[in-house]
Amino acid sequence: MHIDKELDTRGLNCPLPILKAKKALAEMGSGQLLRVVSTDAGSTRDFMAFAKQTGNELVEQQNEGGEFIHVLKRR
Repeated sequence: MHIDKELDTRGLNCPLPILKAKKALAEMGSGQLLRVVSTDAGSTRDFMAFAKQTGNELVEQQNEGGEFIHVLKRR
């Protein structure tokens, strides 16, 4: 999977990871992939809701040793 942009939001709590992702997606082209790394346990639920509300596709979510990784595809 080719990631076009990556955001490190470790240490930030809701809503900051979502706000940073929203800003990054606005600067990206349609179909590009954004990878967000977060340490906020609530981010999994937050990114699911964010994707549903904005129409961006949530391609992947995983938990790697306390880090939550979200991959979004720009609509």
